[in-house]
Amino acid sequence: YLYYLTRELMRLGHEVHVIAGPPYPIMAEGVQVHRLESFSWFRFVDARREFLDRPNPLQFFYPLNLFEFASTRAGIFSLMFTFSLRAVAKFQELHRRHPFDIVHDNQGLGIGLLLIKSCGVPTVATIHHPLSIDVRNAVAQATGPIEKARRLIYYPIFMQEFVARHLDRIITVSEASARMVELAFAVPRQQMEVIYNGIDTDTFRPLRVAKQPNDIIYVSNSEDRNKGASYLLQALRYLRDSTDYRLIFVDRPRQELRLAPRLLRRYGLSTRVRFTGRVTTPQLVRHYCRAQMSVCPSLYEGFGLPAAEAMACGLPVVATTGGALPEVVEDGVTGILVPPADAPALAEAMDNFMRDAQLRRRMGQAGRQRILEKFSWRKAALQTEAVYQQACEPSPAPASEPVAAS
Repeated sequence: YLYYLTRELMRLGHEVHVIAGPPYPIMAEGVQVHRLESFSWFRFVDARREFLDRPNPLQFFYPLNLFEFASTRAGIFSLMFTFSLRAVAKFQELHRRHPFDIVHDNQGLGIGLLLIKSCGVPTVATIHHPLSIDVRNAVAQATGPIEKARRLIYYPIFMQEFVARHLDRIITVSEASARMVELAFAVPRQQMEVIYNGIDTDTFRPLRVAKQPNDIIYVSNSEDRNKGASYLLQALRYLRDSTDYRLIFVDRPRQELRLAPRLLRRYGLSTRVRFTGRVTTPQLVRHYCRAQMSVCPSLYEGFGLPAAEAMACGLPVVATTGGALPEVVEDGVTGILVPPADAPALAEAMDNFMRDAQLRRRMGQAGRQRILEKFSWRKAALQTEAVYQQACEPSPAPASEPVAAS
């Protein structure tokens, strides 16, 4: 999201600066990146040498840094809060040298955004989905009341809700996401603008590679119960006797996963699934193009990026009606939609595609065309630019107050 949107904004003539913490994003040439440090427990675990090898070791004992380390070690996700305060300091430093016209936050919603807004700079944020969805899923996966309580306090949901209600404009990536933000954060619908994510159709495109007979591709984080992997694996049991298929499972390496391998052993399906492990973008495109169809069994999606990527590669999609998926996949035109958490319906839809090559071809072509027409990054950048202009316009004075004129 950040890479493509900033690249297109720059192509529209804007000067773009990105303030980012680790893991640091790779940005397009010309985008100016300002890196902030992190003193979290996660950073210590993932990059211990880099964490400890600092020019000024005493930095660790600065109050904000010490708080970040202690809170994350205690199981509280304070990074959005601490990052936003560091971002305020960096923003003020840059703003003094070269005043900014607008600040755009990507899903952080830290309290520092309101401090930036108090400097007189309009603030906009993109919310892909409210944290309440993550909280709900995390609590559902917890075992026991203590674990549930720990997961409840892990997420800074109240801070995000407060900040979201006080920003100038909110961008969401789908109508479904806008409805969830309105419900979870009490943000008025008129304060939000829906701007669909784009797809890089130069990268995600049909390739001239040999199709693998009956290959089905699944791309997601299967450990997130919201992604519906358990229902997909249940659906495979219905296909076992009637169809010769193979599921290409694009996720972390098998040894790092718990849910999927356990279910495959239980269902006796281990030989039917190939785990790819982490892949590069070119490898992912080749996996898409070799498959016969893509399956997105999510219970909820704020947008549905894997479905859109598959469509851009010319694949038909089996997806659920969860969240924004019906906004991406047109039922009966670019794919088949089924109710969430319905394994038999998933199996039936996959079987329909397996049995009908002409249907796969027609819906795959329609999917590519839909992505080209509706989900381009240039279109997203132009719509984002319009939101910036709205945010920069002075608010109209109340009717009871005189309006100054010159």
